[in-house]
Amino acid sequence: MKKIVNILFLLLLIFNNPYAYSNGEDLYNHHCSACHGINGDGGVGIPLSLPTFLDRASDEYLTKTIELGRPGRVMPAFSGIGESGITSIVNYIRSWSKKAAPVYEVSRINGDREAGKKLYLEHCVSCHGKEGSGGKGTGVTFSRSRALSIIAPSLGNEGFLTSASDHMIKDVIKQGRKGTPMMSFANKGLTDKQINNIVSYIRSLEDKKRVSHPDVLPPLLVYESEASIEETLAAIKKAIVGSNFRVIRVQRFDDGYVEKGKGDDKKIIIYFCNFNMLYSALAIDPRVGLFLPCRITLIEKNGKVKLMSINPATMSKKFNNDELLKLCDEMTSLYESIMEEATL
Repeated sequence: MKKIVNILFLLLLIFNNPYAYSNGEDLYNHHCSACHGINGDGGVGIPLSLPTFLDRASDEYLTKTIELGRPGRVMPAFSGIGESGITSIVNYIRSWSKKAAPVYEVSRINGDREAGKKLYLEHCVSCHGKEGSGGKGTGVTFSRSRALSIIAPSLGNEGFLTSASDHMIKDVIKQGRKGTPMMSFANKGLTDKQINNIVSYIRSLEDKKRVSHPDVLPPLLVYESEASIEETLAAIKKAIVGSNFRVIRVQRFDDGYVEKGKGDDKKIIIYFCNFNMLYSALAIDPRVGLFLPCRITLIEKNGKVKLMSINPATMSKKFNNDELLKLCDEMTSLYESIMEEATL
């Protein structure tokens, strides 16, 4: 028996240890493919196998991007993979290109920031946003215009500014990225001096307006009701409708797992939705669909009824998306309001 336990423990270590993956392809498939596609063709994340991306992205840029992520912008940090793991992933991504990795000067470009700001507002702001805030949503079609193949990155993001050298930024502005909306501004008539000015302005940006949020939040919201489960359910329905939501359905907790009609009447889930909020949330980040529509679970035990729901604010922290974080904070307040009203 002890031998079996030891084997199970070893297997658990292997499957939860990022270093257990033997090469870059395994690490990429485990950590990156869900967002960037199994072949690097994109999805929630940008297409990494695009030739014009790899032609302009240095190995240092890829390494720092994986290590630091993009705080508040969907791409999380993967520093826990370790230096050797990150290097293996970078080498695997690089294998999609027939060209050697570009190498850029590390020196800063000295341009006129104020002139660069004017040029940025004229040529860049429509895609990259005011002060480099970036496009909204993700690379998933539902959350972006179908006319765009990808969402424009946040140029003011601290992760981007730490990862990208001035000369890499200049190269991308000059050459563009074929296959994306990013055009060549050299072909648009901008001079080297003008592009240097834009680079200097971009370098001056850093998004310090991160959403302030507690590090530790309860995973569940739990309330108690002195009323019966039937009375509590009626009170919840009333509170839901009063909050401009629609009740979708009520079902026993174990419906579908037991023979029809034999479910536990003392364990109930109520589903509800505000479709405007639903579409707004999905447009920000389709992954929010993992915990939508809204639902509250009621369980009666020993004469007391407990009301429980997931905490949307806790869930949204997993997605590294400040815009979604704000919306899910509102959802948490809404859940609390409904459950408080139903248990008064």
